[in-house]
Amino acid sequence: MAGNSIGKEFTVTTFGESHGKVVGVVVDGCPAGLPLSESDFQEELDRRIPAEPKIVSARIEKDVAKILSGVFNGFTTGAPIALMVENKETDSSDYEAIKDLPRPGHSDYPARVKYGGFNDYRGGGRFSGRVTVALIMAGTIAKKLLSRYDVDVLAYTSAIGQVKTDKKFGAAEIRKNRYAAATRCPDLACAEKMEEAIINARKEGESLGGIIECIALNMPAGIGEPLFDSLDADLAKAVFAVPAVKGVEFGAGFRAAELMGSENNDAFRLEGGKVVTSTDNAGGVLGGLTIGMPIMIRVAVKPTPSIAKEQKTVNLSTMKNAALSVKGRHDPCVVPKAVPAIEAAVAITLADHMIRSGFIPKVLKEH
Repeated sequence: MAGNSIGKEFTVTTFGESHGKVVGVVVDGCPAGLPLSESDFQEELDRRIPAEPKIVSARIEKDVAKILSGVFNGFTTGAPIALMVENKETDSSDYEAIKDLPRPGHSDYPARVKYGGFNDYRGGGRFSGRVTVALIMAGTIAKKLLSRYDVDVLAYTSAIGQVKTDKKFGAAEIRKNRYAAATRCPDLACAEKMEEAIINARKEGESLGGIIECIALNMPAGIGEPLFDSLDADLAKAVFAVPAVKGVEFGAGFRAAELMGSENNDAFRLEGGKVVTSTDNAGGVLGGLTIGMPIMIRVAVKPTPSIAKEQKTVNLSTMKNAALSVKGRHDPCVVPKAVPAIEAAVAITLADHMIRSGFIPKVLKEH
């Protein structure tokens, strides 16, 4: 498996850089017979950029997916599917001025060391959040595939900085409200407070992080593998491929450490002839396998590292201490943009494991 790929049967390999010509993805292992067209990708790509300009970067790309291979007569052929979008709204001038000044919180320094200074430093290059466009395109295919088996993946914002919602949302409410808010929070009153917090942070030359929650509904029981290929391990790996992610927990997560065994265990019971659990502290996964309950993942996203406030760094050319105030076009909070990317990462991993298990065949038949 390539170093920049995820999945074993449904394999996703991304390519491109923030300020390069294109960003793209190759999806291998998608079953033949899935209806697919370029229009399928547009809604998902449009969801990446909130409509409120005060909380996003001034770089607004009108991403339009182009299918290069793997689709014929409107259906996937079983061959690798190659997709790309063009980068048209780039401005690299600000990065030339700071190429020897690694930005605190960014990958600039370790990338320069690893690649001997040959890495593309413009906009973070390969390490930019821009590459999530490729992940979203692959996730679009995965979500369409999963929908044939009634599996639904829904991500939303539950916290921005210190502003949090304590509400529990049903699937219908998430679908209805999350993209009605620029911050992608289904609690619309809380979403407005989140927006205010982002705007205030930007005025102060600062940035904010937050929490994204993602649920997967209707996954059948028994999907996954034990130990090193466990479903939760693969989900965590895929989610950590989204830049700025610093923490992942399932179900009760770290709170489970405070519970007694009797409190943490999810008791089984029969409901309509189906085995279910009374609680979901496991987050839908036990022993690396699905248990048939909703998969619940909570993701911590760090504040955007590029901020206007002056920070300390080192000039790698002179090897002297220096100060840096990052100019250019940057998001004061990347959480809203990360919501569809997290959703995509989860969908890709679920599709991969369902194909591995044989639940999804190599050739699809019309339903």
